[in-house]
Amino acid sequence: MRRLALALFLLLAFLSISCTAFPQDRTSTATATCNFDADKQLVVEYQRVSFNLKKMVMGREVPNGKVWAPGGKPMTLFTNTPVVIGGTRLSIGAYTMFVIPSQKQWTLIISKSTDMSGKYDGQQDVVKVPLESGELPSPEAEFSVTFEHVAPTQCSIRADLDKTGNFATFQVQ
Repeated sequence: MRRLALALFLLLAFLSISCTAFPQDRTSTATATCNFDADKQLVVEYQRVSFNLKKMVMGREVPNGKVWAPGGKPMTLFTNTPVVIGGTRLSIGAYTMFVIPSQKQWTLIISKSTDMSGKYDGQQDVVKVPLESGELPSPEAEFSVTFEHVAPTQCSIRADLDKTGNFATFQVQ
């Protein structure tokens, strides 16, 4: 009985050490929310992905000039109120979002597809929005999406990675 208990203890110890010693999945699900008021909101769910900033991120782990679904899954956008972005009206509903990162300017793609496999289908695009960008005060090792209120009926979506913050504005219709 002692041998069995010792063998189980050693097996569990080995498994717990091996789980912490080897790299884990570098993604986790995160959510960003913009509340225009008590009844109107936007919600984005995305994969938070970490990068080693000592290595060049753009072009290696993040495709330069190509459609990218962070973490291998498109971001999802849920809106319970009609909004406008890039001059295009989005109806109430669910959408997927991709980005096209590049050194000079990122582009946000909003698609009517709700396929979460990570496959991009340009035929499903609702709008492609060139994002404004700026330099961050310090590099971000994790891809993140946030919302910031810029007016009572406007929220700016921000996508930050490495030294660049990229943003566009949603307006309540």
